[in-house]
Amino acid sequence: MVDVLVEDPGSRARSVAPPGRAPRARVWVAAATAAVPVLLIALQVIAVWQRFEGPLDSLWRDYVGTPKSMTVPWAGLILALVGISARRRIVALGVAVAIDVVWASARLVAGEPFAIGNGPVIVLTALALVAWLRWSGTERRNALAAAALGALLMLATKVGDVWLHVTVLSRPTVLDEYVILADHALGDPSWVLGRAIDALGPAVYAVLHWVYIELPVAAIVVAVWQLRRVVPSGRWPTHYLVRTFLVLGLVGPMVYLLFPVVGPMFAFGPDGHGLQLGNYWPGVVPPIDRNPIPLPFDTATPRNCMPSMHTAWALSVFLHTRRDTDGAAAPGWIRWGGTFWLLATLAATLGFGYHYGVDLVAGAVLCLTVESALRAPEQGWGWGRTRLVIGGVAVLAVLLLSYRYLAVPMAEYPVVAGTVVLGLLAGLASAFHATWFAGGAVARQPGREVLPAVH
Repeated sequence: MVDVLVEDPGSRARSVAPPGRAPRARVWVAAATAAVPVLLIALQVIAVWQRFEGPLDSLWRDYVGTPKSMTVPWAGLILALVGISARRRIVALGVAVAIDVVWASARLVAGEPFAIGNGPVIVLTALALVAWLRWSGTERRNALAAAALGALLMLATKVGDVWLHVTVLSRPTVLDEYVILADHALGDPSWVLGRAIDALGPAVYAVLHWVYIELPVAAIVVAVWQLRRVVPSGRWPTHYLVRTFLVLGLVGPMVYLLFPVVGPMFAFGPDGHGLQLGNYWPGVVPPIDRNPIPLPFDTATPRNCMPSMHTAWALSVFLHTRRDTDGAAAPGWIRWGGTFWLLATLAATLGFGYHYGVDLVAGAVLCLTVESALRAPEQGWGWGRTRLVIGGVAVLAVLLLSYRYLAVPMAEYPVVAGTVVLGLLAGLASAFHATWFAGGAVARQPGREVLPAVH
């Protein structure tokens, strides 16, 4: 079940879509629907072959075992609830809570660790089946589209977990020696933030840690706010946060294989399992090594630093909290919330030693590029969008090539190199703002909303 956006002509004559458009859309829906189980089965085969937990194993545990995550299943269900009425939401939530209480109690009686998450998975599945088999019209389309989004969110985490194993299996060496040289151009921010967080004490650490691991919570809050009018209006916005989140999760991890990096706390800190270059992080910045080489690393640490997906996702949350889906200015509480989540996530990614500064720049470039490709689809692919996407891809390619092949000059001339790196990001951000935000809030246009069609 995948939602497809079909333009609603709004105040114009209620004409039908151009000939051939709906059939093409249905073909894409069918292809996407078929691709999901094929991908899950393929990754499950790899997991069985390499003897780690696959996506189908993890999904089965969500139904009848101990869920791997306690928040993602609930986030998926809450997202799915935007497509049904308030009365049905209360019933669905009540059933999910009851199932979780029963399963959690049974686990505690059996001496197993406390966990929740079975209830929302079971209820989301039941909701999709009931909508498909019993409901009709807009009610059915809304429910199935929202359930598909919730399911995709949960399945994406399963695929991501397996992909991290794939990065380890396919990339036995990492490029951290190159990245730390490039990071000198930005003043080694991971070392600076790492010492600062240590000095600020456990309370700050706890807050930042919660923000870092609960990024899906912020995304769901924003997504529910964006989709709050779906049931009363029967229409979906043409663009919302979940679309960006899912596409980023599909595109970004591909770069892990091109540029495998484990991060400061592993390559230069105490968590390197004996393969680190020294216990430098966060107290001492390593000396410049003008002869960097790929570093052999363990078979447990994911190569998931370049680009920083937490940065990309947090920036997408920030961007989607600037305005409502109709172009009006967003309320203050969500604007401040998006700002806080972005800044706290950036501090955590660096201060915990998970990323270098140059990872964050690459993640921000990736986010602006993907968001430019997805935003305001009703406007088509004009020159403004095309130049942003091509420019973003070019900037990301230049950055990655520079980190790999110009790392030593970047460390030797940090002021020049840092200015260029930040200038490229600033230029892309400026073009993004000029294209999508500089015109001010736009009036709500019904033609910019769509009906979801589920096939």
